[in-house]
Amino acid sequence: MASETGSKLNRLQKLVPEGLLVDASWLDAHGYTHPLRQKYVASGWLRMPARGVYQRPAAGDWQQAPLDWRLVVLSMQSLMKMPVTVGGRTALELQGLAHYLPQGGESDLHLYVSAKLPGWVGKLSLGGRVVTHRHARLFQDLSGDVHQFSREAGSKETFSPELSGGDGLMRQLFGHWNWPLTISTPERAILEIMDELPDRESFEHVDNLMGGLANLSPRRVQRLLQACQSIKVKRLFLFMAERHKHAWFKRLDVTQIALGSGKRSLVEQGRYDPKYRITVPEALIGSVDDV
Repeated sequence: MASETGSKLNRLQKLVPEGLLVDASWLDAHGYTHPLRQKYVASGWLRMPARGVYQRPAAGDWQQAPLDWRLVVLSMQSLMKMPVTVGGRTALELQGLAHYLPQGGESDLHLYVSAKLPGWVGKLSLGGRVVTHRHARLFQDLSGDVHQFSREAGSKETFSPELSGGDGLMRQLFGHWNWPLTISTPERAILEIMDELPDRESFEHVDNLMGGLANLSPRRVQRLLQACQSIKVKRLFLFMAERHKHAWFKRLDVTQIALGSGKRSLVEQGRYDPKYRITVPEALIGSVDDV
């Protein structure tokens, strides 16, 4: 019996890298019963940061350091195979492109999902509010398993950031083991932020963000705009890109982007732009050189 218990513990240590988490249902599916989990917690081989979720402590981590939200998301992506990615404002923050985001206090964690997150996520202390969005609002749900975890795949020598498939997703390495976290590229992240207008983002804020995105890939922008399902977002994106006179904007083939018919009013008592048929705040009319 002791040999079997030791074998199961050794197997668990191979399945769950140091610092990562799994939930009770994952452990049940892999043969780790509730009594065995209790034993592992009592012995310090696992810790339980919230009811129903278990973390394998890092070696020498006797201080129980605050939980890094990136470890939680990576665990959901790579171990528990949940269709969740980091997007919007959080993705831009991770890439150093969110200079105009509000400073001070805790930042919201913006996650894009295809299914409801388990309840234990909201019980974890992650340094900010978890805000979930549906992938399908802008793009089709993710197809296949895009979250493949291995230390070899995360090595700097063989690592390729952008995921194949044209979804506008990429992997960003972090941590001692160069773990690959799946996040939105800047091109996808700004579209996700624009989808929050006007209710949860301000036009001034988003326009400032767009002004800083001078190095977007026109190929990736073209692909994402053709795949985007929101007429509002596509029109607003093109409007702001042209307003800021980004060089990559001139390389887009707007004739291949479906912009729908009719007018779109995005704000009351705004000003109408006839080219993109949208009503926006008057302060945004004209190029930035004109204001």
